[in-house]
Amino acid sequence: MNMASLLGSSSASIFASRFPTSPSCNSSRLPICSTLVQRNARGFQGRFGTPIHKSRSSKFGIAVSNVAVDIKSVEQGQELASKESQRPVYPFSAIVGQDEMKLCLLLNVIDPKIGGVMIMGDRGTGKSTTVRSLVDLLPEILVVAGDPYNSDPEDPESMGMDVRERIMMGDKPPVVTSKINMVDLPLGATEDRVCGTIDIEKALTEGVKAFEPGLLAKANRGILYVDEVNLLDDHLVDVLLDSAASGWNTVEREGISISHPARFILIGSGNPEEGELRPQLLDRFGMHAQVGTVRDAELRVKIVEERARFDKNPKEFRDSYKAEQEKLQSQISSARSSLSLVQIDQDLKVKISRVCAELNVDGLRGDIVTNRAAKALAALKGRDKVTAEDIATVIPNCLRHRLRKDPLESIDSGLLVIEKFYEVFS
Repeated sequence: MNMASLLGSSSASIFASRFPTSPSCNSSRLPICSTLVQRNARGFQGRFGTPIHKSRSSKFGIAVSNVAVDIKSVEQGQELASKESQRPVYPFSAIVGQDEMKLCLLLNVIDPKIGGVMIMGDRGTGKSTTVRSLVDLLPEILVVAGDPYNSDPEDPESMGMDVRERIMMGDKPPVVTSKINMVDLPLGATEDRVCGTIDIEKALTEGVKAFEPGLLAKANRGILYVDEVNLLDDHLVDVLLDSAASGWNTVEREGISISHPARFILIGSGNPEEGELRPQLLDRFGMHAQVGTVRDAELRVKIVEERARFDKNPKEFRDSYKAEQEKLQSQISSARSSLSLVQIDQDLKVKISRVCAELNVDGLRGDIVTNRAAKALAALKGRDKVTAEDIATVIPNCLRHRLRKDPLESIDSGLLVIEKFYEVFS
């Protein structure tokens, strides 16, 4: 399949304009100015009690009512500055080759219920670069304002407990649009950082469940990316397995229990030379992509030149792919909105299940994922009906990592799946 015709290209560069330097403390504010900047407005106001009256001043002659305004402006400046300081992302449409990996990622963005993708391949083949370049293409979703779990205002299964209780009491929380999150899970992360932790001191002294959300909370309704996932500690793998299976993360500590939604697209990458994943974890990934080193000399030269252009001037390079990025982003948005209208014939469903049964695939995840991926591909192509060609394109990625029964076996390249597909569908 020609990926150039399928993918088109895509989303506008996200490059924040330069934010002016935050106002510094002037001499009239005396020594306490440096401490004000370090405190957030809420914490500072809490020390003086609320409400705060404008006429109330400190012994230094500083109106307390101005503190929150000054600190708020500083915080906004720091937030914008942090966005500017983020490393520029290589454009997705500028990545040469690796069509299988790019297709798997796009299908998961169109239908997150596919269940993620595992990318295995040689080192230096652009696995991490491709995954991180997906950030520009992620669509916007509706979330409850100020909620740490990115709660869906319309889906109770994706709501935090606080938001759900507010809605049941008749309250209508404010809603904002936000881009889908992509959260990186570092190999050295602790379990508390991943799952979140409970503030026992606050629970004992104030009698409230003080929970500090972790990476799983931030990844709810988004993407959780684990680079070198095959090197991840076993106890963190177990945490991911549990959350991926149930869609909820539960933290138990000192007799206190807190749960929150943790529905995310799990994307992992790794080098097979460093070891394979356990079959139980592999099965949690909806699709599996294999990435190989480009052997064509001219293509290798093109990749090197494009990378050199990006390193020399990232902004100019991203601008040159702006039209293609916007086109691909529009294509993804259209596919997401039309996905529910795509149909698949009963005959094709039966044949998909026959392939899974004859390949001795454990469970039904293979059947479900293949149906979903074929529909997402049809939607990406702008059709409302799945064809056998769509199934042939996605079925190797959906099934080959489910054929391995022994952890010491290697993953099939997909030839067995293709042979069985043509045997059944012919």
